[in-house]
Amino acid sequence: MKTAFFQLHVAIFLAGFTGVLGRLITLDEASLVWYRMGFSSLFLMLISAFIGRNKLLAFKEMLPLLLVGGIMALHWLLFYASIKYANISIALVCFSLVGFFTSLLEPLLEHRRPDPIEVALGLTVVFGVYLIFHFDAHFRLGILLGFISSFLAALFTYYNKRLINKHDVHTVSLYELTGGWLVLSVLLPFYLPAIQAQFQFPDASDLLWLLFLSLFCTVLALRLSVSALKELSSFTVNLSYNFEPVYGILLAFLMYNEYQLLGISFYAGLSIIVLTVLIQTYRVYSFKFISHE
Repeated sequence: MKTAFFQLHVAIFLAGFTGVLGRLITLDEASLVWYRMGFSSLFLMLISAFIGRNKLLAFKEMLPLLLVGGIMALHWLLFYASIKYANISIALVCFSLVGFFTSLLEPLLEHRRPDPIEVALGLTVVFGVYLIFHFDAHFRLGILLGFISSFLAALFTYYNKRLINKHDVHTVSLYELTGGWLVLSVLLPFYLPAIQAQFQFPDASDLLWLLFLSLFCTVLALRLSVSALKELSSFTVNLSYNFEPVYGILLAFLMYNEYQLLGISFYAGLSIIVLTVLIQTYRVYSFKFISHE
């Protein structure tokens, strides 16, 4: 059990590093995500060949995986755009809205009533983000992009959960990453002119960080999470990922001194978000304790 928790939190820490790398890599957000998904797909293909797990799906089975991968690509694209137009801390705080969007989306798509307490906690998170937005209006575009990115992340998680029940995690990851790369390949010729950018080849420094992002923060983090799932429940894993923004913000503070750019409103909003996560944690574990009595 201790090993599983260690693997899980290493995976979450690596995921938190993606925000810092989004600023460290000098490429525009579209090129960054295109290279990330392409390198990650290549690494997974090499791993598949090495362990003998190449699995070719029929087009009917492949298409949903590719489309969900497209949603993931758009989520990452807007997440990194949020970093470019605001900063790492703001983008990661907006990521905390995934829980709120999930509390609304899942019941809607499954035709059932939402849990009023989950919605209330989600709205509390929205209030925390509003505090940041209300007092730091120059981050407006970055926050808006972060909102949309979080919505896409909630949508991706919902459909990804369904696909995991039909295919193994390795196959799902490979086809989704490939699908996201294909979607971005189609969008790139239109997106780059819209942001007045040109397709770039990474320099030596960018290439090094892109390989680190792809191999460690994408492929390795995924495999560590899957290993942890062998001993931990899916809820425990998903709940623990709420701390990804906290890890990412701490890294941004350490590496870029972003605390100098943020006012009291940011810390008030962040405190509300962290408190909400802790309340939800207490609710769930209390319910599990009572149900086992």
